[in-house]
Amino acid sequence: MAKQEETKSSGLKKDELPKAKLTIKNLKRSMRLFGYLGSHKWKFILGMFFLAASAGVGLIFPLKSGELFGFLGETTKPVEQIKTELVSVGLVLLIILVAQALFSFGRVYLFAQVTENILKSVRQDTFKRLIQMPMSFFSKNQVAELSSRMATDINVISEAFTVNIAEFIRQFIVGVGGLILLVSTTEWTIAKWFLIIIPPLTIVAILFSRKIRKFSKVYQEKIAESNVVVGEALTGITNVKTFTNEFYEIAKYDKVINVIKEFGLKYGIFRGAFFSFVMVFIFGSIFFILWQMLFALKIEHSITPNAFGTFMMLSLFVAGSLGGLPEQIASIQRALGATDRVFELIDGDVEHIELLKDNVALKSTKGEIEFNNISFNYPSRSDFTVLKNISFKVEAGQTVALVGSSGSGKTTIASLILRFYDPTNGAVLIDGIDNRSISLTELRKQIALVPQDVILFAGTIRDNIAYGKTNASDAEIEEAAKKANAYDFIVSFPDQFKTLVGERGIQLSGGQRQRIAIARAVLKNPSILILDEATSSLDSESERLVQEALDKLMIGRTSVVIAHRLATVKNADKIIVLQNGAVQESGTHQQLILNESGLYHKLSKMQFELN
Repeated sequence: MAKQEETKSSGLKKDELPKAKLTIKNLKRSMRLFGYLGSHKWKFILGMFFLAASAGVGLIFPLKSGELFGFLGETTKPVEQIKTELVSVGLVLLIILVAQALFSFGRVYLFAQVTENILKSVRQDTFKRLIQMPMSFFSKNQVAELSSRMATDINVISEAFTVNIAEFIRQFIVGVGGLILLVSTTEWTIAKWFLIIIPPLTIVAILFSRKIRKFSKVYQEKIAESNVVVGEALTGITNVKTFTNEFYEIAKYDKVINVIKEFGLKYGIFRGAFFSFVMVFIFGSIFFILWQMLFALKIEHSITPNAFGTFMMLSLFVAGSLGGLPEQIASIQRALGATDRVFELIDGDVEHIELLKDNVALKSTKGEIEFNNISFNYPSRSDFTVLKNISFKVEAGQTVALVGSSGSGKTTIASLILRFYDPTNGAVLIDGIDNRSISLTELRKQIALVPQDVILFAGTIRDNIAYGKTNASDAEIEEAAKKANAYDFIVSFPDQFKTLVGERGIQLSGGQRQRIAIARAVLKNPSILILDEATSSLDSESERLVQEALDKLMIGRTSVVIAHRLATVKNADKIIVLQNGAVQESGTHQQLILNESGLYHKLSKMQFELN
């Protein structure tokens, strides 16, 4: 189910984006985007002028082109005069088209400049805020959805500025202006049929198309669900065959595609009804109005060929413009919804991080850590207490090991030291100072984390090591690699430190990734080191190399080691045993192993017997 939700979030199409109602409140909220105009305001104003000019000139075209129909029945004028008048009308139409093309180009060019500058600032602000969000925010929001806001939503805003708003204004001017010209410049006997028949049919067609669009959206969702079933079955084909569940998967897929079939039949009925409606009513109405015009022209002689031509051209322009308005309105609504979603990120609560350069000197800490009656609940699970009145102290330079069964709160303690979260009760003291009163930047600059699952960035080995100190020299990076037992394998690659690691470091083995992470921590030179199961998933040889590197790294630093393998923490200055979020016992390995009724003794015995 989670995989399905992630697929939906990451593959969000524009039609599936939430729409905001066209209310004064929503429009005012979206006006914040214009605050990003800055020095480009005059370009926007000039672009609006070109837009209005383009639409205005566009209205003259059907009026002048209608005059061409007057030449169809002209028999009284000399051929030379007709030729001269035709050339004159043709030149006017050409001038109109050239003027409209120039105005349109100016409008598009200026709006593109304005939009790209606005979007650059919006993207900067969004990512800047997003990257400073607290960990509690990321625990509540899927990465796929956040990526969608950064990509899809901003793209929708871009289209609204460059296309939709301009097209809406242009089509509105042409549509409404054309209607006024239609009534004022043509005979009422013909114009009345257009006004009586076309608007109601347009409304019905819009409602019909909306219904079909909803059906189409649901139909695509059903197909997506069937694709999820296929994807999961093929991804887990080993499990399917091991448990001989081919029949179960086939039945599950049949159930989904039966729903698709039933829905597809209903969808087909609506589409067929819509096409029938278009054939009978829309085309029928057009031919009825055309029949009325020809009857008035040829039988009643109540209109002139010029009036006939003007009406024909104006009605085509008006119908085209008014017919396109609903789609532009829908696009603007999507843009309003996208704007709301983006500003939710920009307006969100962020951590107070000082965006400093690496060469700025920070106050150094000794590395003394004290947990004083700490209780903690994760914001997303407020009803479950993860830590219960935890108290312990780690002297500067000491190594403390946190051991216990899964879910006992070991990683949570590390998160509280880093201030990814703040405790519900109690205080975490660093050098005797509540870490909530220490600048986050200052605090985290003094702490390095080497996790169990190392994630490298898709760049070079050098880039990933330098992440611990982005202005480090090549000599410093090489020295850090040597201390992390990583230098030998790095120089064995053809590109050495310029070797690309691939997405998430996929080109390197687990042990190599771990040593890159250690080199990164060496380069950071922290006062406090947190090792979260740093060797648990490695083979014996890789574990030996990584453990040697860790032993070097821990010298002279306060180290908090989270471990399941008790053999790796026997030499720790203090071992804290956790169970169900509470401290069960603490002491050195020798002290704890002698307590036969203690949890540490029991865990040690179990691991020894398993080994």
